[in-house]
Amino acid sequence: MDVFSDPANLQLYIDSFLMILKLTGASSLLALVLGLLLAACRVSPVPVLRAVGAGWVHLFRNTPLTLIILFCFFGLYSAVGVEFSDDIHVNNYWLAVTGLSAYTAAFVCEAIRSGINTVPLGQAEAARALGLTFAQNLRLIILPQAMRSVVAPLGSIVIALTKNATIAGVIGVAEASNAMKTLIEARGDQTIAIFAVFALTFVALLVPVGYGFSALANRLAVRR
Repeated sequence: MDVFSDPANLQLYIDSFLMILKLTGASSLLALVLGLLLAACRVSPVPVLRAVGAGWVHLFRNTPLTLIILFCFFGLYSAVGVEFSDDIHVNNYWLAVTGLSAYTAAFVCEAIRSGINTVPLGQAEAARALGLTFAQNLRLIILPQAMRSVVAPLGSIVIALTKNATIAGVIGVAEASNAMKTLIEARGDQTIAIFAVFALTFVALLVPVGYGFSALANRLAVRR
């Protein structure tokens, strides 16, 4: 595997996985915030909010992520003029984060909504009897319990997001799949070795994440 003995190739490999981590980190945070808001809409007593939440979930869960990322570039940036930075690389990064966050938020929403459904109905009714508003009930009673029961599903979503981040390459973001393609084009005689290195790196990144979320889920599990 002398392809990685070249400092330029090694740096390309390292930078590509750092970009994957940056995409995953930013998209995870935004998707969590947006997913919480969508979950609140899904269980809201206001029909319009429920329709908005359901519409977002159905639209993004049933649209290929590649199309969403391309829409962010050709639709938001090229057609509408949404621009995050004058630097094309930074701009493409945030466009990719936007698409990944919007897509992942739909899955986060459904995971949190399933957690909300695990909270006994009597607790919500008791909170209403005490005079708590819907927002207070959700913030103080429901979500703290619901979040404890969805740690494992959220971990699976983070793992899926990390792998989905490779799709950002379709709009020129220098992530792992683009780097692998570049190295294979330069050293086609080492295709299998290059693929193996990139695949094993993903395994090394994601297996600890899976075990970490599983351990956290067991620790925070609500004993009923």
